[in-house]
Amino acid sequence: MGIFSRFKDIVSANMSAMLDKAEDPEKLIRLMIREMEETLVELKANCAGTMAEATRVGRELDVVEKARERWAQRAELAVSRGREDLAREALLEKRREQERADALLREMAGCEALVAEARNDIATLEEKLASAREKQRLLMQRHAHARVRTQARRDVNRAVSLDAMRRFDELEQRVEFMEAEAEIEVPQRKPDLEDRFAQLEGADEIERELDALRRKVNPSA
Repeated sequence: MGIFSRFKDIVSANMSAMLDKAEDPEKLIRLMIREMEETLVELKANCAGTMAEATRVGRELDVVEKARERWAQRAELAVSRGREDLAREALLEKRREQERADALLREMAGCEALVAEARNDIATLEEKLASAREKQRLLMQRHAHARVRTQARRDVNRAVSLDAMRRFDELEQRVEFMEAEAEIEVPQRKPDLEDRFAQLEGADEIERELDALRRKVNPSA
C-alpha cells in the first residue's frame, strides 16, 4: 500500500466506529497510532524531498534564465555588427533556453503544488494523530477504572461467598453435633450390692404393711 493510499484510509477512517466494533480497542488504537506515526514520517520525508527538488529546479531555472538573457544579448551584438547569421543562431539558442525555462517553471509549479498538498496532508494527519492519542488516553483511563471496578466487585463477591461458606460450615458443624448427640447411647447403670439389699428390705417392709392392713380390715382372720 502506497503512502497516499494509507493516508486516505487513515483520514477517512471513523475511529469511534472502529473502536466500538473492535474486540480489543486498546490494541486497535495502538496499531492505528503506530500506522499514523509511520505515515506521518513518510509524508514529512516526501514533503522534504519535494521541497529539495523544488530548490534544485529553482537553481537550474536561474542558470537557464541567465543563459537565455546571454543569448539575447549575443543576438543584439551580432545584429549590431552586421552578422545576422550569428544573430539568427543566437535567437535559436535563446528560444531553446526559453523552452527549457518554461518546462522548469511548470516543474517548479508542480513541486510547489505537491509541497502545499503535502503540508495540508501533514496538518490533517497530525490532527488525526492528536485525536487518536486523546482517545487512547481516555480509553486507557476507562479501562483502568473498569479494571478497578471489576476487581472491587470480585473482592465483594469473594467476601460474600466466604462469609456464606463460613456460616454454612457453622451450620453443618451444629447439625453434625446434633447427630452425634442423637447417636450417643446412655449406658444403664447396673445395680450394686447396696441397691439389691435395699430392694429386698423395701419388699419386706411392704409385706409387713400389707399384713397390718389385713388384720385391721379383718380382725377375725
